[in-house]
Amino acid sequence: MSLEDAIQQMIDIIKSACGSAEIKSVKMSDEEARLSVYAPAGDMERIKVATFQPAINFLNSDGMDIQVFVYDKDAPPLKG
Repeated sequence: MSLEDAIQQMIDIIKSACGSAEIKSVKMSDEEARLSVYAPAGDMERIKVATFQPAINFLNSDGMDIQVFVYDKDAPPLKG
């Protein structure tokens, strides 16, 4: 499986958990990517639960490290 395939599968999982989530992906290397997910506060835990095991499976089965960071899209920006 390619990193692009793993990213797309994870995006599909996130969208299934929260259709309104905004997702930004960054490839860190050929085997590693970071997904920043911006979602309503009420959906954050659902996304974390939905992506935890698939992320572990990608790492163990395919050597793909897909990191998912979930943020409250309605939170004010941090100052400082």
